[in-house]
Amino acid sequence: MGKSNKLGFWVLTALVIGNMVGSGIFMLPRSLSEAASPAGVMSAWLVTGFGVLMLALVFGSLAVRKPNLTGGPQIYAKELFKPGSHASTLSGFMSTWGYWIGNLAGNVAMITTFAGYLSTFFPILTSQADWFTVGSFTLKVGNGLTFLVCSLLLWGTHFIILRGMENAGKLNFLATAAKVAGFVLFIIVGLFAFEKSNILPLMAPRVDDAGHAIGIMSQINGAAVNTLWAFIGVESAVVFASRAKKQTDVRRATILGLFIALGIYIGISTLVMGMLDQNTLIHSDKPLIDAIQTVLGPIGGKILATIGLISLFGSTIGWLMLTAEVPFQAAKQGLFLPAFLKENKKGLPVLSMIISNGLGQLFIFSTVSKSISGAFDFVIVIATLSYLVPYLISSVYQLKLVVTGETYTLGSQRITDGLIAVLATAYSIWVIIAGTADLKTFMYGMILLASGILFYRPIFKKKETADQKTKRALSA
Repeated sequence: MGKSNKLGFWVLTALVIGNMVGSGIFMLPRSLSEAASPAGVMSAWLVTGFGVLMLALVFGSLAVRKPNLTGGPQIYAKELFKPGSHASTLSGFMSTWGYWIGNLAGNVAMITTFAGYLSTFFPILTSQADWFTVGSFTLKVGNGLTFLVCSLLLWGTHFIILRGMENAGKLNFLATAAKVAGFVLFIIVGLFAFEKSNILPLMAPRVDDAGHAIGIMSQINGAAVNTLWAFIGVESAVVFASRAKKQTDVRRATILGLFIALGIYIGISTLVMGMLDQNTLIHSDKPLIDAIQTVLGPIGGKILATIGLISLFGSTIGWLMLTAEVPFQAAKQGLFLPAFLKENKKGLPVLSMIISNGLGQLFIFSTVSKSISGAFDFVIVIATLSYLVPYLISSVYQLKLVVTGETYTLGSQRITDGLIAVLATAYSIWVIIAGTADLKTFMYGMILLASGILFYRPIFKKKETADQKTKRALSA
């Protein structure tokens, strides 16, 4: 790969911030208010921020200690078993499969949110008028147009990336800079418009479907998966480690990006709860716009919608780049079919992009029968749990290195990294338990992971054939 496709520190940092501060910042205030009281929401942010910081430190450490293992946190799964064994290949594939499909679902959350904010300028995107009927199915005008907008954004971004990764990275950097500036302005306006009465009582009761009261700890558990969604993408620099100009930039970009994103999330989430009453917030498809309109009117809503569109466009670039990179790097490790290694003249994984975005198009069909907020809630459940297993695997692999002493020369560094790995592991387990407490969520997660089995056998057969050829060549 030429230097033209190498990514520097600031571009990597922009990828981390851009991929984290994507659809979540625009839609999560509504989802969180539905799941927990203001006290529960703020507590969930702090707990998740600390847990993700531990994970970020793990990612940064592994990127430096194991620079040959590139492509994301899921790649470490195969290192937990004997090299070359069936268990190593299977675990690596299944972890990568779940992470990849999670990315595809996450892309839809990003793209559908873009359509939601575009509806500020084109209200017809939310129209519930009938467009046409086929049998018992009736397509609404808003749903049909949303599908077309989402499809155009997906494939338009696809062709932008194909023109060169460095240029796409710079475009993502500009969009990220614009969004950070816009969110800082939102925070300043929000400070003046904050109404304490909107977040009182802090410990407001929440009830489940059966009408039972949900305690504060259960509220935090319920909000934990949603708040983790906000930090999905903290591993972006790790995924692109092989394309970084310097490996040390990967750790620095991850940590800096996390702190900037955390500040934005906590600030905006808290302010939105103070700008809108709870009932309005829970039923909002565009909570940030609705909040800013209470202060600046329709003009303020349109300004924020424009910032949101720029932000989401930049995030779409970053996530489509990341999604295509995952199977490409997995194929390098022998975990995906060799066909995913195909590159164009600019060193971009062209086949991986086509397949990834083609599958993403299938997810976009969820917008045909669901509202924008409904589609967001649907994919967030599927996608978040797909990331938890690779995050847990990374923490466990860090523990393995600490215990064996591999790559370590200083005992003090082993103790520090060991403590971080233990905390990251405990956090990952806690969120997995909290996220799968609901049977429906658990079943979605299991079906998603199990679906990979259908595609594993061809990979394993090719790997066996390659190993046999190697053995014959050596014996000859």
